[in-house]
Amino acid sequence: MARGDRDGPVCDNGGMPSIPANAIRLSVAPMMDWTDSHCRAFHRVLAPDARLYTEMVHANAVIHGDRSHLLAMDPSEHPVAIQLGGSDPALLAQAARICVEHGFDEVNLNCGCPSDRVQAGRFGACLMREPALVANCVRAMVDAVDGAIPVTVKCRLGVDDDDDYGAFRDFVDGMDAAGSAFIVVHARNAWLKGLSPKENREVPPLRYDWGYRLKRERPGMTVLLNGGITEVDAALAHLDHVDGVMLGRAAYHDPYTLHRLQVAMFGGELRDREALLRAYFPYVERQLERGVALKHITRHVLGLFHGQPGGRLFRQILSEGVVRTNAGIGLLEDALAVTKRSLAA
Repeated sequence: MARGDRDGPVCDNGGMPSIPANAIRLSVAPMMDWTDSHCRAFHRVLAPDARLYTEMVHANAVIHGDRSHLLAMDPSEHPVAIQLGGSDPALLAQAARICVEHGFDEVNLNCGCPSDRVQAGRFGACLMREPALVANCVRAMVDAVDGAIPVTVKCRLGVDDDDDYGAFRDFVDGMDAAGSAFIVVHARNAWLKGLSPKENREVPPLRYDWGYRLKRERPGMTVLLNGGITEVDAALAHLDHVDGVMLGRAAYHDPYTLHRLQVAMFGGELRDREALLRAYFPYVERQLERGVALKHITRHVLGLFHGQPGGRLFRQILSEGVVRTNAGIGLLEDALAVTKRSLAA
């Protein structure tokens, strides 16, 4: 699907809408402790054609943990992918089957997270040093889902001071041969010692040219680019070289960027921030009726008026008001009213 095409999503997985791998253009990255179901429901309002990702969940947690919490998902989120962590092919296969049963549209293997906890558990970015093992994991997951949903991989360019494009390409080739439907490339190395996860998102230099080169050399492979993409024009420029882009924290800190990119890539009318928030109200009201505290929902919309007059007041009213036990949809109305007055002034 070329930029601006309006082909609707196909349906599989029990009738839930899903985007075929070769049509993916816009994705929102998994972010630990951020991309919960409330966040994804909000992002779906902003970007109807994006593929949304859960935060990373370890295969053991999927198998033995509280699935009602870990795999929570609202029907409005589709298409949504779950990102798994792990390095045991049998456990990942079992977890992948469970994810199919819970209605996810894709299962993604994390080979990019550099945190100490991930390294200690032998998963995440350190797996780039074990390409044969990762290929076995992907193959086991592909066999387990049996064509019901795509299995994909998200990786870095390398680990620590790796500077060998050929090794990176060979790693990706192994994932492709094992059955990965597409590859998401976070275009930085992951430093396993000496840098925090936050520093790993900022300090290692971005090398988008490796992603571009991979697509040139493997034109039949679907390649998505991630890392440091914060502006609409930059994201669109990447699409001249790769098949799609994945936004991370930009979609969270400045959500309107995600909506602008949705319109730029897929067409449609650009909606104002108030209209988008009001489109989210039905979801908020359903959650409040279920007994969910408003603070768990509003934390995801605080950046909607980022950089706008009244944006600070919007955040302040929501942040201070949600501590009230009776906080409800009226608090969002109050925040909007104050913001509108600032915009008008």
